[in-house]
Amino acid sequence: MEDNHIYQYSLLNALMDGVCETGISVSKLASKGNQGLGTFARMNGELLFVDGMVYQLEGEGKVREADDSDQIPFAVSTRFVAQQTRALPLKDKEDIESALNGFNDHAANLFMTYRIDGRFEFLKCRTVRGQEYKGQPLAELGKKQSVETYENVDGTIIGFRTPKNWQGFGVAGEHLHFITKDRKAGGHVLEVTAQNIEMQMAVASNVHVELPTSDDFNAAKLVTDDAGVKEVEG
Repeated sequence: MEDNHIYQYSLLNALMDGVCETGISVSKLASKGNQGLGTFARMNGELLFVDGMVYQLEGEGKVREADDSDQIPFAVSTRFVAQQTRALPLKDKEDIESALNGFNDHAANLFMTYRIDGRFEFLKCRTVRGQEYKGQPLAELGKKQSVETYENVDGTIIGFRTPKNWQGFGVAGEHLHFITKDRKAGGHVLEVTAQNIEMQMAVASNVHVELPTSDDFNAAKLVTDDAGVKEVEG
């Protein structure tokens, strides 16, 4: 992967449709950059790829280092090289969007990637517990997610921003996952507050999508569900 090119495996629409039995291996994802996000087989927890290591963010905020052979049905990754670094406060998630727009206001139709490091005064994070039956859709799983809060904790947020007009194609989405500095807790970020963090940002204009060839993917309807995506992404 070239610097700041995005690699994506499968489509968000397929994940929303419950297509998540198999995928690529952790070792393959690790070859596609140095940071990323996604999920594991049967949507068992969130995936966070940071500093070249892949972690499974499980229910109740627990974290395990993923095995090389673990299956990933959906993921987005990049070889991240910051194009700008800023120190700033975050009164809420909207300040992340404002920082991205301030970095490059001509990237409305381009992808953006970022990394945030520092001490967070407050975080509300969720993790999906995994399918209860094959094909269970993500929107249904989101209603039984595990939600945890953290206060005054050091850690890292990895994020991707997708152009609004691309989301209907199942590419990327609005993702940001958190992991503590000691790699012992984390999840998908729903709310965040911080007084002083460091935010690194980059624009990505090249996107490489690899599609599954499984029977489940072939049978998926791949219907756009903007409301469902917004509900589970927070």
